[in-house]
Amino acid sequence: MRQPAAHRPAFASARNFAKFAGMANDASGRGQRSPGFALAASLLVAAVVLVGVYIVRGGAPGPTLYVGGPILTMDADNRVVEALAIDGERIVGTGTEASLRPWAEREGARVVDLDGRAMMPGVIDAHGHFPGEGLYAIYADLNSPPIGDVGNIDDLVKRLAEQAAETPEGDWVVGLSYDDSLLAERRHPTRFDLDRASTEHPVVAWHISLHFAVANTLALEKLGISAQTEDPEGGVIRRSENSREPDGVLEENATLIVRDGIPTPTLFQGLRLMREATRRYLSQGVTTAQSGYTDRRLVGVLPWMSRLGVIGVRMVVWPAEDVQDAALDGEIELTTYDPMWLRFGAVKIVADGSIQGYTGYLTEPYHVPPPSEPADYRGFPRVSREELFERVERYQRAGLQIAIHGNGDATIDDILDAYESVREVDRGAAGRTPTRHIVIHAQTARPDQLDRMRELGIVPSFFSLHTYYWGDRHREIFLGPERADRISPARSAADRGVRYTIHADSPVVPMEPMRLVWSAVNRQSTGGAVLGEQERITVVEALRAVTIDAAWQHFEEDIKGSLEPGKLADLVILSRSPLEDPSGLAEIDVVETIIGGRTVWHADLEAAH
Repeated sequence: MRQPAAHRPAFASARNFAKFAGMANDASGRGQRSPGFALAASLLVAAVVLVGVYIVRGGAPGPTLYVGGPILTMDADNRVVEALAIDGERIVGTGTEASLRPWAEREGARVVDLDGRAMMPGVIDAHGHFPGEGLYAIYADLNSPPIGDVGNIDDLVKRLAEQAAETPEGDWVVGLSYDDSLLAERRHPTRFDLDRASTEHPVVAWHISLHFAVANTLALEKLGISAQTEDPEGGVIRRSENSREPDGVLEENATLIVRDGIPTPTLFQGLRLMREATRRYLSQGVTTAQSGYTDRRLVGVLPWMSRLGVIGVRMVVWPAEDVQDAALDGEIELTTYDPMWLRFGAVKIVADGSIQGYTGYLTEPYHVPPPSEPADYRGFPRVSREELFERVERYQRAGLQIAIHGNGDATIDDILDAYESVREVDRGAAGRTPTRHIVIHAQTARPDQLDRMRELGIVPSFFSLHTYYWGDRHREIFLGPERADRISPARSAADRGVRYTIHADSPVVPMEPMRLVWSAVNRQSTGGAVLGEQERITVVEALRAVTIDAAWQHFEEDIKGSLEPGKLADLVILSRSPLEDPSGLAEIDVVETIIGGRTVWHADLEAAH
């Protein structure tokens, strides 16, 4: 039985992610003014000795002219041009090939023939959890189709056993991203299942949502979880039937016992995961990554990793609440060494959970309630209205942009009420400039809520890939047909003049921007059903949502997001134009990714390795 809403946890999954990345708070929980020169020195030494640090930044190449393919500028008129000229890190001209050829000859520019391929601005992540995709470099991948190949619990056990065979006896074995609703058994694995993977290793499997974890018998012993262990506030230690013995499944705040009990990745594992995350993002044409809800140690480490070139993609970092509070109180400094490569953005608040985890807070009951819950079960808020209002007011007075996670429409009501409550609050040094406060995910936003967003100037960032990965289950289980057809209502937002973005929330699902664009345009589920044809948007609208509109959301539209003179030469070359065939958007390949005029990833080089 789930606990009453008043005792539900806050922020478990985001904090779990920070632990996975090896960047969790120290045992004392106390902050530091700096991540420390010892850490920086260790990173520098490791970066030098680690073979193949992903990217070493240098000067941009000289003048270059791109011709021979459609160039989608994403400017105010959505122009498609014949040629683009860059000099150093910046774009210096766009237009016809005939108009820019004289410049190329005068400057001695190299001329790059796109050979029919398309160019567009580099993708800007509106919301995700970099470097989460890199965790698969060190942990077992337990994803089910269409992401992975784990179809049942036997497959899951086999994958963990393979990881155990490569792990010294007694060390922890960790797997990520199983989805109980996609396993053939339609249940969570238990400690008895994980015991089949190994009894000589403590074994932990994390749910794709990070709201659940499963531990084997040895792991439970090492974590001190037994029949005598009481459920933590806001968490559940599931028990075997007719017994108080733990069955291995831990919910919500009970997962924090695992988070705090397993070792953080080593320095070299941390470097591996950062490099792998960078590789995955660059291979998908992402030139600006986003770290949403960044914990204290990660806030200190990311700037150093960026400075050393281990992270080869630009970044926008959203501090978690406790980090931002510590910064406002003068306990820590949010330091960046080069704001062109890494800058701090909105402060992130988590107001409810996930729809597919039954923890999103809805105004109407779930279509099919979870086991052991009544028919009128609606989920729950993760933070009280009073606390939400207090936090929003504090950050508003500090002149900060605010991003609040809200999936269920009841939570979105609370978020919009909180934003409206500070509409006239003085923003200190920031004055009354546009705030561009954000509702993250906004999956079940109603038409009246979109009207309020327009009135308040709020930015919804839609998790549009839910229509693909979970669409069938939203229709059949979680939301029912009517609400499922309205999920991620981008068309309704556009028709109201509400500027929005779309995102993948990686590593919840893979960072695949062209699949994200395809999903927003086609709204097709993995089962082939169309969820809400009326909420489809055009290809251009979807491309803008991952380029110029995402840059605007981050207050970076003056330097990124469109191909215009004076802006950074952050570009991606695609195998073909995304304007040709909306139904085939997900099959478009990234050929080359360019940041600041330099090629940082190329398909041919990837294939050679």
